[in-house]
Parts: sequence; C-alpha cells; structure tokens
Amino acid sequence: MCIAVFMWETHPLYPFILFLNRDEYHKRPTEPLIWWEGGEILGGRDAQAGGTWLASSRDGRLAFITNFRELQSIPQAKSRGNLPVDFLQSKKKPIEFAEEVVKEADQYNGFNLILVDVRSKSMVYLTNRPEKTGNFVTQVSPGIHVLSNANLDSPWLKAQRLDHNFKEVLTRYGKDELPLKEMVGQLMMDTTKDDLSLLPHIYSPETEYDLSAIYIDTTGPQGRYGTRNQSALTVKSNGEVCFYERYLDKDRWKENTITYQIEMTTK
Repeated sequence: MCIAVFMWETHPLYPFILFLNRDEYHKRPTEPLIWWEGGEILGGRDAQAGGTWLASSRDGRLAFITNFRELQSIPQAKSRGNLPVDFLQSKKKPIEFAEEVVKEADQYNGFNLILVDVRSKSMVYLTNRPEKTGNFVTQVSPGIHVLSNANLDSPWLKAQRLDHNFKEVLTRYGKDELPLKEMVGQLMMDTTKDDLSLLPHIYSPETEYDLSAIYIDTTGPQGRYGTRNQSALTVKSNGEVCFYERYLDKDRWKENTITYQIEMTTK
C-alpha cells in the first residue's frame, strides 16, 4: 500500500512534483535510495523481490506504483515492483510500455502504475483493475492528482485530504522553489483517521481504520506495518532532478537527497 500526490505540467518552475509514502511490513528487507547497477536508475529497492515502488532515470523518465486494495490475490503472481524497473530499462515510450503490460495484466495482483517521460511531456496511468467503464491505460492530464489503493483520483477521504493539503501548501510557497523536506513533514506525516462509516469497506473495519491515515503505523498478526519510506521528487524546467528520501532503519529515521541533471530536449 502507498499513497502519492503529484503535480504535472502546471507549476511555473516544476514540470513534475511528487510526494509519496510507501507502506509495507517492517520486517520486509528494503534498500534505501541509491543509483542501481550501471548508474542509470535511481531509487529504493525491495530487497525481497528485487523491484521498487519509485525510481527515476538519467534520461528524464520515472515510474511509481501502488497496490490495489482487494481481498483476492494470485498466489504465484508476477512481482508488481518489477514494472517500474522494466519501464526504465526498456527505453520505450510510456504508452508503448503500458500497452505491452496490458497483454499480461492478468498475471499480476492489482496495481496502479504511473509512467512518465518528462522530456516528451508524456504521462500514462496503467491499472489492471480498471473501473467498469474505464480503460486499462489513460493519458494523465496536466494538474494535481492523487493515487492511493484504488483508481487514480478516486474520492477516498485520505486522498481528498492529501489533495486539499497539497494545494494549501503550494499556495503558501507560490512560484518559489519548494522545500521538499519541510513539505514531507507538512503533507506526509498526517495521522488523521477517518470515521468507520465513511471508509471503502473492503477490509475489516479495524484494518481500514488503521489504513485511513496518510502516515500509517500499526501492528497486526503479521507484525508491524506502516509507512517506511517517504519520497519527494521534483523536476525543474531546466532539467534538474531532486530526489529526497526519508526512511526507517532499525526504528530510526534517516534521510538522503540526490540531485542530477537531465537534458530537456529529446533526440
């Protein structure tokens, strides 16, 4: 489970802005933000399955994924965390990669995947759990969007709360540069929980209540579960990428920031 708010092709200084919380069991081995083999892909890594929840590349592309909240699962499903990595390694356009994944979408448990190519101003939303009248693949329009564990921009209360808070914080900073670390604290540490009667009613009421916060910290039969990684990623109009991560390491919060430059003109 994760939640993300992002702004696409709307801010005067940043073509792309993203804030994301990754929620996972604390016992699941995880590697923090780092350049992967070859130095082309930047992201944290799920050390158990080898994939990631968010990663970017030197050529101006990035991808992030969330699980879809559902009761049933495929026992031998393909790892969803490999999809962002496969996209960044493929060099395909977002729409091309998405259309390929659709062909094997039934081999994965439910997911939402955002694929971005900043240089070509292309962003695609892919899900293998589309709404009854919806599509597997959708071009994402400029503006502010929230992605949790239902379809993109679904009106879950936590998603609406994050959307509202994000707009308030952006108004406060105006057209100036954004202080990512401070904004993570303002936006992604929200522990507000929602009334039981207003939750999606997919899991048990007790579980849904614990998951209704933007920042999650709970303990269940399988151990401690909650927000383990918090990320903020921005791309400036001049191609400067700033990737900030805050992560738990043996119950202590650590942080790291990596910046790099991409060429904003396509070849």
